[in-house]
Amino acid sequence: MTALLEVRGLQAAYGQSAVLHGIDLDVAEGGITTLLGANGAGKTTTLRALCNMMVKVSGEIRFDGVRIDGWETESIVRLGIAHVPDGRGTFTDLTVEENLRLGAYARRGRGAVPGDDDRLHRWRNLLAFGAGGAAASDFERIYHYFPRLLERRGQQAGTLSGGEQQMLAISRALMLRPRLLLLDEPSFGLAPLIVRDIFSILRRINAEDGVGVLLVEQNANLALDLADQAFLLETGRIALAGPAAEIAGDEAVRRAYLGY
Repeated sequence: MTALLEVRGLQAAYGQSAVLHGIDLDVAEGGITTLLGANGAGKTTTLRALCNMMVKVSGEIRFDGVRIDGWETESIVRLGIAHVPDGRGTFTDLTVEENLRLGAYARRGRGAVPGDDDRLHRWRNLLAFGAGGAAASDFERIYHYFPRLLERRGQQAGTLSGGEQQMLAISRALMLRPRLLLLDEPSFGLAPLIVRDIFSILRRINAEDGVGVLLVEQNANLALDLADQAFLLETGRIALAGPAAEIAGDEAVRRAYLGY
């Protein structure tokens, strides 16, 4: 399969504290790749580095053959890379549908989604006049995957359950119509049944829409079952890489790196 994302020699640091030490990884067009490792291995930092968020980055990052390292985060988003961070990051004072409209608005290339209360108030005023620009087909697609959000479309996001907020965070990213979805710990803090539902939906999104996925996940067993390829990160370096099925089936690897 053709590589959609190619990363070579990626280094990242917070100030003087180096976290990534020259990692290489690929995500195939329409594929699912998982990045595994212990807490502190550098998984979240990798996703931030790919979006040029909060870290100092060096190395080479190519998306669909275009070199994007050093680009502004907003330009990376407009290119078709959507990031769902840990902690979900929904706008709790907005409704479900308003959160989704913000995803579509960001797609239009008018800048990053703001994070302070004053800007949030201005976003609500814009959305009241339909400035989000989301087509009916976008909402149909989202509600097709997440019918629970359709039931709660007028509900304030802050009143949703943890699982529903995670669904909303993924859905808002999908409103960007991305080619690549970066997911950071989507199972964190959720009940096993909800996690299984979300991962099942991610599989459908990948199969039906062809969206590539780079998944950071602590539940290695679940991640390896979903993914095509896997990279194991250890203290900022790639310790092992290969087909997810082979890694999942290697008992020695599981015991040494994954703890199960």
